[in-house]
Amino acid sequence: MRSPSIKGVLFDKDGTLVDYHRTWSPINRAAAALAACGDPVLAERLLDIGGMSSATGITRPDSLFAAGNTVEIAQAWSEAGCSIGVRALTEALDRLFVDGAETSVPVTNLSHLLTRLQESGLVIGIASSDSQAAIHKLVDRFALRDLVDFIAGYDSGYGTKPEPGMLLAFCKAVGIDPAETAVVGDNLHDMNMAAAGGAGLRIAVLTGTGTRETLGVSCNFCLPSIETIESVLKR
Repeated sequence: MRSPSIKGVLFDKDGTLVDYHRTWSPINRAAAALAACGDPVLAERLLDIGGMSSATGITRPDSLFAAGNTVEIAQAWSEAGCSIGVRALTEALDRLFVDGAETSVPVTNLSHLLTRLQESGLVIGIASSDSQAAIHKLVDRFALRDLVDFIAGYDSGYGTKPEPGMLLAFCKAVGIDPAETAVVGDNLHDMNMAAAGGAGLRIAVLTGTGTRETLGVSCNFCLPSIETIESVLKR
């Protein structure tokens, strides 16, 4: 039986609903190539600034790619020598990231999992450092529209992670308290958002860039993936 204290689950998107490295390694390479305007040396430098190894395709925990939003990436790359203006680069990267939803690799059958959670009485939200449009694209691709009660991206007006605004907006929208909410994510910015907003449960997963070492002290549970989330939402 589910703990009566948890009434809603707020999921991160990348690294939580979708496998981070399988989804984002090619997207990050394309983003760096776009920003470098054909300069392979600059592209490799931009990947490193983002936190991804060009050799392995692996992104470091809590790096810019792992935790930052599009504006933060564009600003950092502009300072590193990208000739495209920050605003134009942000818009170009957001378009690329929205298109990336078409090749996202889910960690499980998302529709089946969210249906089970909904049928158990939980309300469901998604809060991501990606754009609102990219979340909507993912929701439509995996037929989650009737299962997700709330969506927030970095550009939705609720602030950005690790600030608590997305969590508080979710709670207000669905009519529950933060203490009745489980926040699920793959990075410290997710866990820190949960702590700042007073979430009742902080659940880390290992399908993103975070590790047990980076996440362990900041979460209540650290799971291999969201596939086993029902085991900690019940008792």
